[in-house]
Amino acid sequence: MNVLVIGNGGREHAIVAALAKSPSVQKIYCMKGNAGISELAECVNIDYMDLNAVCDWVDAHPDVKYTVVAPDDPLAAGLVDALEARGHRAFGPNKKAAEIESSKAFAKSLMKKYKIPTAAYEIFDDYEKALAYVEQGKFPVVLKADGLALGKGVLICEDMQQAKDGLKQIMLDKAFGSAGNRVVIEEFLTGKEFTPGEEVSVLTFTDGKTIIPMIPSCDHKRALDGDKGLNTGGMGTFTPCPFYSSEIAEEVMNKILLPTVAAMNAEGRPFKGVLYFGLMRTPDGMKVVEYNSRFGDPETQVVLPMLKTDLMEIFQAITDERLADIKIEWEEGACVCVVLASGGYPQSYEKGKPITIGTLEDGVFLYHAGTKIDNGILKTNGGRVLGVCAKGETVAKAREKAYRNVEKIHFDGMQYRHDIGIKYNAKG
Repeated sequence: MNVLVIGNGGREHAIVAALAKSPSVQKIYCMKGNAGISELAECVNIDYMDLNAVCDWVDAHPDVKYTVVAPDDPLAAGLVDALEARGHRAFGPNKKAAEIESSKAFAKSLMKKYKIPTAAYEIFDDYEKALAYVEQGKFPVVLKADGLALGKGVLICEDMQQAKDGLKQIMLDKAFGSAGNRVVIEEFLTGKEFTPGEEVSVLTFTDGKTIIPMIPSCDHKRALDGDKGLNTGGMGTFTPCPFYSSEIAEEVMNKILLPTVAAMNAEGRPFKGVLYFGLMRTPDGMKVVEYNSRFGDPETQVVLPMLKTDLMEIFQAITDERLADIKIEWEEGACVCVVLASGGYPQSYEKGKPITIGTLEDGVFLYHAGTKIDNGILKTNGGRVLGVCAKGETVAKAREKAYRNVEKIHFDGMQYRHDIGIKYNAKG
């Protein structure tokens, strides 16, 4: 069959690359795509937030039998609903189910109602009331813009001044637009040994009845080495997670994954697609930091290269609600992804910088995010530009390989973290 993938980042490049391996996929289109995706798919220059335009294009291409909606914004806007209303098969949750990501207030209320472990919190839509609340609280404290903010709408405030500045930035200055109309103020979770939190990303496949976890991975959200600097969309990731034992996986399945699927069903919002769990190990057990309604970025770039099972087969099984019939298998070993970003990211940065890429080693995957071809020249076109991913027997070996190949890539202002893959004493 022919397939349309919605999106233009590193996550979508990884999805397209995985689908390209499927014997059931003949041709892939991507809306809008990027320079790397264009080597595997025909890119379609249509704004995927124009839902009618997307549906009209699919109507006009009866050869396209399936659409994969990858980013959060079109899921939250209801693109899957719109496609299905016109009789098209699509992958991803509908608008009501996607609210588990598009509204942090809804997600937190869901967890409270169904006793899914998470940090204590309060929700405010009034700046003065929010300010009065933090003035009587303890620090650190976490401020979260309620809506979608490209992974950047979370501020960890160490003291009162940072909290005041953060609330002003979110609620008054509207640094994240309408996403900051409401704010979730949350307790800061510490790790099991009262160290900075031990976090893990667990992406899952679910058809609303069955839920199957993918291999766990560890993201690096902060811009600078040592988890310093501003939050970003993610500066790199690795799998497997060193502390995620079979005992922890069982705890997460019974206390978090299954109860979340059941809660969404009880609320009349059955979730079909990829449900992402951002989790933290605390002295009180595993807790939910956040939900996402789709593949994570850059987690997808290390998870999908390790997938042995046909991704298209999994997608179809989820659409048809027969995921229980699929056996999903993974490769042994490890994978590390180092994100190369534009100078100044996640704040202001310039685009259009020429990119040079040397000969990369076998087994290295270069996933494009913010790239374009301009008069035959590969150039930067976003904050996160490329993801250099490598496999190895252990995290340490995969990490060494990834960084060797980072040195073969250059563009003006290129910045990246030098410590991807050493969190939590990762050895493999």
